[in-house]
Amino acid sequence: MQLTPESLSILALCFFIIAVLYSSVGFGGGSSYLALLTLFFASFFVIRSVALVCNLIVVSGSTYLYYKNGHFDVKKFIPFVATSIPLAFIGASFRLKEYVFFIILGVALMTSAILLVTQSIKERQRKTRLTAKKYPIWVTYILGAGIGFLSGLVGIGGGIFLAPILNHMRWESSIKIAALASFFILVNSISGVAGLVSNGMFVFPWKEGLVLLAVVFIGGQIGIRISLNKLSGRGIKLLTAILVFIVGVRVLLNNGLGLIDF
Repeated sequence: MQLTPESLSILALCFFIIAVLYSSVGFGGGSSYLALLTLFFASFFVIRSVALVCNLIVVSGSTYLYYKNGHFDVKKFIPFVATSIPLAFIGASFRLKEYVFFIILGVALMTSAILLVTQSIKERQRKTRLTAKKYPIWVTYILGAGIGFLSGLVGIGGGIFLAPILNHMRWESSIKIAALASFFILVNSISGVAGLVSNGMFVFPWKEGLVLLAVVFIGGQIGIRISLNKLSGRGIKLLTAILVFIVGVRVLLNNGLGLIDF
């Protein structure tokens, strides 16, 4: 299905805004890319493929800049990705029925939105300096595995699930959590794409896809620089949470359960 120039322009503008907003808090935007793509494409193979590749473009630049600015802690990050990479590959390999995919996607979007809201509220209520807590190493392995599998299953990098959980746990400073989320999304997106390709489910519309890749790259570069300049991400998280929740409800009720048509 080819998009009209008008539809592609609207989608590209939305992708640009999403890339700016999400990259400013360490995310790739995959959850919102998925939600918007369901409005323009019927094939969920196309939807998953485009979302994952757009994620890759955004977080590749973010990961590099976090590393360059000294926020990248390899020793702390490796346990998360060690289990997430194979599980993301396995998750992406599942041949889901279309309605099942949309049900999982809708629930995942709404859950991530709620987590973002509660995280923002806790940040506002927190008056004292954050003190990082120490956890057993097996906790990081389990978190990486579970979120990696889910991210591969629905076609996102998983950082939007991981970051709120780690903030609730007070695992590290917010900037290091953002850096981990970006790296986590990067490796899981690569693994997810590999899973789709190896199972013949990678379908990428090059004409529309190249336009979207260009706009998310530019948006991602703008967003990560906003983050590194210490602009508060609380308001951005609340706005993106509202968007993700609304579209998640639509995806669940319309595409997944077929209860409404809008």
